[in-house]
Amino acid sequence: MNWSRAKTILICSFLMLNMILGFQLWSTNRSNQTEIALDTSGTVEELNNALRNKNIRLMDELPTDQPKMKVITVKYDDNMKPSELKTLKTPINMSNLLGKGASKEVQAQSEIPNFGLYQLDSAISRKGVYVFTQIYGKNPLFDVRVELSENNGEITSYRQVYVEVESGVEQTEQKLIPAQLAVRSLVDNYLSDGAIITEVRLGYHGQPYNSETQPMFPHWRIRIDNGDIYYVQAFNGAVESPQKESELAPFGTQVDGVKTTDNPDKNGDKSTDKK
Repeated sequence: MNWSRAKTILICSFLMLNMILGFQLWSTNRSNQTEIALDTSGTVEELNNALRNKNIRLMDELPTDQPKMKVITVKYDDNMKPSELKTLKTPINMSNLLGKGASKEVQAQSEIPNFGLYQLDSAISRKGVYVFTQIYGKNPLFDVRVELSENNGEITSYRQVYVEVESGVEQTEQKLIPAQLAVRSLVDNYLSDGAIITEVRLGYHGQPYNSETQPMFPHWRIRIDNGDIYYVQAFNGAVESPQKESELAPFGTQVDGVKTTDNPDKNGDKSTDKK
């Protein structure tokens, strides 16, 4: 028997098998991506129809991808009390902090602890108060904030909440509902005719519990022109009762009158971030 020839035939057979399996895998992935694109396209069309029917304007561009995120657990820094207004020893010039060309170096050199880990949240900033939210990865922790008080063009005082994200608590990433579906839920069930949606942003949001560590869930934050802010749980679409941007409380403090409205998804699941 010619073993050399047999060995060559065997190797060629394995190469052909690998090529066939690779092609099948590529075809399956391409098919799945096409199905996702078609689903997103259908959702966008349904949302546009719903917006037209209620004369609601959407001023923000919605992402079309379907990201995955996980639940995180955070622990507060007890040295930072959200109710405590601290005066800066050296006021910060607003143009250096907020003006064109302002850099992270200004934040890093500030006497505000860990200020370089925060990002300006212009959607909920208001006259005389500039809000920065803590960032985890690329996503904001909506309730974890530094609020800067301005006086005559200078930042003179601040309030701060800071958290550490627990690294030892492993969670599995899950696919999120698309932004289009979150907005569609509000349009169909919560918003009045003629409303204007000014912002749709993905990040983490939690509700206060009586414990040192607390979970935060992925949420779509949707802001309306009248000042209402809705949080839509990004795993199952549960919608919280709206908050006014002027009444937003830092994470870990109780907000009177805020509750979660169970909005079951198509599989009948309920919100997992209720108190």
